[in-house]
Amino acid sequence: MSKEKTFKNKLLEYVYTISKQPILLKDLLVANRQHNDGMHVDPAKLGFRIRLVRAYQVYIGIVLAIIVPISLLTHKPLVKIDPHISILGAMAITAAIFIGFNFFRDKMRDTMTEELIIRSWKLHFPFFSYEDYSQKIDEIFEKSIKDEISKRDLEKYILENLSK
Repeated sequence: MSKEKTFKNKLLEYVYTISKQPILLKDLLVANRQHNDGMHVDPAKLGFRIRLVRAYQVYIGIVLAIIVPISLLTHKPLVKIDPHISILGAMAITAAIFIGFNFFRDKMRDTMTEELIIRSWKLHFPFFSYEDYSQKIDEIFEKSIKDEISKRDLEKYILENLSK
């Protein structure tokens, strides 16, 4: 990750196992393309894997940080209401918690994907910022596939097309 450890980076490093191996250029370009298209990228290509128990721990902590204060504020009014409404509310909240974990896991994976793409981008394209050149290199990569450029010549092809 970056040199300064933000809370987000610490959380990602806690939840995910990250490979020490650098990401191959073609894997980076494919991942960038999928990420730009709004698709989920294969975590194995980028060298990370979720630690599911730790993800559950983080999620439970977030849920408790939200639910406990709300339940403390709403306890007295709910005591006076019919118990059937409280039961239905508890069912809805439980369903939302279980459904929410899938959204949480997807958001964490997308964040981790973007972090690793940007980190790897700095290795392969140190003079081209990700924000400015991500789309342009994606277009050049698509053209290289049509032109059937080999893996060996891919970096040279991309750099030549960027200089045009």
